[in-house]
Amino acid sequence: MAQGKDFYAVLGVSEKATADEIKKQYRRLAKQHHPDSNKGDAKSGERFKEISEAYNVLGDAKKRAQYDEMRRLGAFGDFVRRPGGGATGGFRGAGARPGARPGAGTPPKFEEFDVGGFGGLGDLFSSMFGGGAQRQRPSEPEKGQSIETTLEVPFRVAAVGGKVPVELEVNEECAVCGGSGAAKGAKVSSCPECGGRGSISFGQGGFAVNRPCPMCLGKGSVASEKCHNCEGLGAKRERKKVLITVPPGTDTDGKIRLKGQGGRGVRGGPPGDLVITFKVEPDKFYSRDGLDLIAHVPVNIAQATLGSKVSVKTLDEKKVTIGIPAGTPSGKRFRVRGQGIEKDGKKGDLLVEVRVDAPHDLSDEARAAMEAFAREAGLKY
Repeated sequence: MAQGKDFYAVLGVSEKATADEIKKQYRRLAKQHHPDSNKGDAKSGERFKEISEAYNVLGDAKKRAQYDEMRRLGAFGDFVRRPGGGATGGFRGAGARPGARPGAGTPPKFEEFDVGGFGGLGDLFSSMFGGGAQRQRPSEPEKGQSIETTLEVPFRVAAVGGKVPVELEVNEECAVCGGSGAAKGAKVSSCPECGGRGSISFGQGGFAVNRPCPMCLGKGSVASEKCHNCEGLGAKRERKKVLITVPPGTDTDGKIRLKGQGGRGVRGGPPGDLVITFKVEPDKFYSRDGLDLIAHVPVNIAQATLGSKVSVKTLDEKKVTIGIPAGTPSGKRFRVRGQGIEKDGKKGDLLVEVRVDAPHDLSDEARAAMEAFAREAGLKY
């Protein structure tokens, strides 16, 4: 790919990588290059933003499909199809002179080009190459960091619902400098490297490629003295406690999104979201099958052979009595209607599964009696 950005190369994954593989690689690289772990390293800051930009496309199924289609059609190589067919060795602006080099003159709007009938690609082109893109000004409010985390919850809390506290580490706007990165009384001026835009552009083939400014890290301004609380980054890693409401009937890999519970917004922007993925801990007594609750009840060999009654607790701590017929085998299940897990107006059943426990240590008299029983019943041993 001669021109543009190879987002697969940026993340170091194959074009055939699954969504989970891409997500895992992004998290590994983001953790490695996060500004909090590389303070004062402008290259790591730039690398972090480059990784985030790549994941913004490849981590979204729709954007990734568009990106792959453009790659297939050669949109990042030496030609792009124009409406009506034909090809050009690069983009030529509407005001370009005949014979001028590709890319000369006014940069075109990417919506003007027909990329094999795969419409709606103008925004994606613009976000990747900067041509005609409406970039956010550094002075505008920005939404806070959205956070994804996995929360382990006890089996019974997941089944009936409840509240679980969780402590998160988030990027918060620095409370001392208000996100400016400047010390109190310091002079803040427009960044001389990017002219206050927060990004720098350089030519690549027929395109102008934007990158976050390495001097101001995308803020568009620099201070004569850095804030000592955040070391000029404008944000700090903070611990945040949140009480999570677990919906009834929650299962492993279930997700909830809590609006406004993520990182604090920058320059008055709204807070980000918190996305919780649940992992349900196993229970020593219960398991589940959909909305059916399975209770594993041990009985001894005499109960299974002669018949008996056993009491079982439901999720709401009530007791139900189950009759065990004589000759019940291990693994036999007995159904109690309407005593399972409730979710979305539906309720499962309680399945009582009998597990026959054979005695391990027998006295001589007990062993002799068992052998006599086996002979009488015609059982092999």
